[in-house]
Amino acid sequence: MSRDMGQTGAGKVVLRGLAFHGRHGAYQEEAVFGARFVVDAELHYDFADLPDELARAVNYAAVYDQIAQIVTAERWKLLEALCGRLCRALLADQPQLSAVTVRVHKPHAPLPGVFEDVYAELHLNREA
Repeated sequence: MSRDMGQTGAGKVVLRGLAFHGRHGAYQEEAVFGARFVVDAELHYDFADLPDELARAVNYAAVYDQIAQIVTAERWKLLEALCGRLCRALLADQPQLSAVTVRVHKPHAPLPGVFEDVYAELHLNREA
């Protein structure tokens, strides 16, 4: 397969709908019983000329494991804080990433009404 060398571009790999049981929220009951949380992660990096070698790419199996560990083992009161933790951890552990967007959904948030979803979203760029 021929490749045009020397081109740069922005691409992204998306992990969507990663579901976990976590104990996040402002209420004590949420810490005790926990709930379902769903995470989407957009991994931004230039892979236009990436060779077909796993060692040169973002390892999204490792990204999944890292997200799972944080969401299931840590406790956060705010979705926004959990989003920040996930973004910073991914940027720290995946040097190929130029930016990351993370959404943390809380589909069963304790709200007094009918709703489809509640989520926090954060996009962070790697500092130069």
